[in-house]
Amino acid sequence: MPSGLVALALGGFGIGLTEFLIAGLLPQVASSFAVSEAAAGRLISGYALSVAVGAIALTAATTRLPRKGVLVGLVALFVLGNLLSAVATSYPVMMLGRIVAALCHGSYFGIGSLVARSLVAPEKKSRAVAVMFAGLTVANVLGVPFGALVGERWGWRAAFWAVTGIGVLALAGIVALVPAWAGRAPSPTGAGPSGRVPAPVPPTGLRDQVRAFRSSQVWLTLTATALGYGGMFGAFSYIAYTFTEVGGFSPGDVAWLLMVYGVGLVVGNLIGGRAADRDRDRTLVLALLGLTVTLAVFGLLAGSPIASVILVFLMGLFGFAGVPGMITRVTDAAHGAALAASANVSASNVGNALGAWLGGLAISAGLGYTAPLYVGAGIALTSVVVMAVAARQARSPARQTP
Repeated sequence: MPSGLVALALGGFGIGLTEFLIAGLLPQVASSFAVSEAAAGRLISGYALSVAVGAIALTAATTRLPRKGVLVGLVALFVLGNLLSAVATSYPVMMLGRIVAALCHGSYFGIGSLVARSLVAPEKKSRAVAVMFAGLTVANVLGVPFGALVGERWGWRAAFWAVTGIGVLALAGIVALVPAWAGRAPSPTGAGPSGRVPAPVPPTGLRDQVRAFRSSQVWLTLTATALGYGGMFGAFSYIAYTFTEVGGFSPGDVAWLLMVYGVGLVVGNLIGGRAADRDRDRTLVLALLGLTVTLAVFGLLAGSPIASVILVFLMGLFGFAGVPGMITRVTDAAHGAALAASANVSASNVGNALGAWLGGLAISAGLGYTAPLYVGAGIALTSVVVMAVAARQARSPARQTP
């Protein structure tokens, strides 16, 4: 794998840390700014909303710019946002820092996935995307413990200073290691790495990017992405309650159980990327089906501590195994349009919100703390159906919208 992928993965790691570490710092932040826990929690929801907005807005605004330059600008924005958070003297400034940092999130992974796949031969494109996303999955494992540990020892600001430093390193790595032609074709030599002939130049104008959304395959893939994430996060959003209220775990056990889930994400991402390069649609259907079955079985066996540990690992594995393939699928269907790649990130965040909302409704209805697992299984099952329809339609090009 090219060294440029390491720089992209480091950027993904930093962005992932920013997203997740705040959860372990909320009590300190709330105390520092003398705000309620609910107000501090809006630093998380505000970030998520900004991700969904920024993914589309920034990608649309930069369609004609060189993709390496756009990535450099996005990471610079990330550094600025975390710097604002580190030096914030009031809650509004802290919120501004979170919003600024979040704006780059969706576009970075959307445009970065196109850059990553351009660095390798076509038969390795999903694996290249998986390497870039490995930074995000590792951050999922380490983010909350990292924030809590650094915050307890040196204060919550130190955690944001550390992430700012990681951002600077990622910025330097992208400048030094990602070639200027990455993300577009043809390369200056007339061929990319491995001597391959570059693909046709992807659409760059905003009108051409939007035109890519006329493809039914783009919409089916985005829908499957949203529902797949919705199923996983419908269950995951309330998994701590499932562990403590149903599984018999103590609150202190939740941290290491979440790390088990995070390890599942890392493993699933790498396995899914490799499998998608062999048979992408089959991998996606099996991953979503595996998630559906895992969540349903988890609901039945949530009272067993041993089963809970195994199933939360499998939830992470199947939940993320489809991510590299979904991104390459939507960008292939959109002929390389960066807006479609970023829309995939937005779709995942919409799914997260939908799943968490429906899971919360189930708990509020008095159905118990295993209900979100069944809700998640139901949502994931719909994603299997959508993905199966998309796969079947892809085998019959005449049935697709031109």
